[in-house]
Amino acid sequence: MQRQWLDAVHSACGARDPREMNPLQMAYIGDTIHDLYVRSMLITQGTSVGAMHRQAVRMVSAFAQARMLEAIERELTPEEADIARRGRNAQAKHAAPKHADPADYAHATGLEALWGYLYVTGRTRRLEELISMALLRTEDIWLRRRSK
Repeated sequence: MQRQWLDAVHSACGARDPREMNPLQMAYIGDTIHDLYVRSMLITQGTSVGAMHRQAVRMVSAFAQARMLEAIERELTPEEADIARRGRNAQAKHAAPKHADPADYAHATGLEALWGYLYVTGRTRRLEELISMALLRTEDIWLRRRSK
């Protein structure tokens, strides 16, 4: 019973052509997926909850997500690159937050759309591979920013 909703999401979205999926809906779920993976990684570091929260805030920012997308762009399949591009170009009904650069915010939406797409189509191995790669390739940013 508990997995029925997840199975329903996968079957409903997986049966559709990815070009027909709304990139903002994919980004909506992708945002949560990104946050979950970041927090899951941070919990293994054995620091205080406050320190983990401060680090998570930095790692889920538009700036951070834009750098992550840049770090993995060359590894994306043409289909994945298209999803990220569609997410990046999607026009949300709201403006970027005041503290976020609009270009970074657009790229972050592209990354979130990619995460959401991989999730709803059941490509969790690829999702984990790309998230791990993105986090690893941008780790120097988090180490530098943590000391500020």
